[in-house]
Amino acid sequence: MQKTKKKRDNKIAEIEKEFPDDFALQQIHLARKKLREESVKKNLSFSEYIISLRKPRKQNKSKQLK
Repeated sequence: MQKTKKKRDNKIAEIEKEFPDDFALQQIHLARKKLREESVKKNLSFSEYIISLRKPRKQNKSKQLK
């Protein structure tokens, strides 16, 4: 558990150095890093992983009638 926390703290410190005055960009960068790591774990490309997270959309009734 300590190693995981240390790794996370190091990642956050790196991101803070890259974007020192912009908290929003730090959060976006951190989220993208996490998504990238998850995609590697599932052996998918980044875009394939993002698509796999999407929920199927319900069709409108008007589209079903055509």
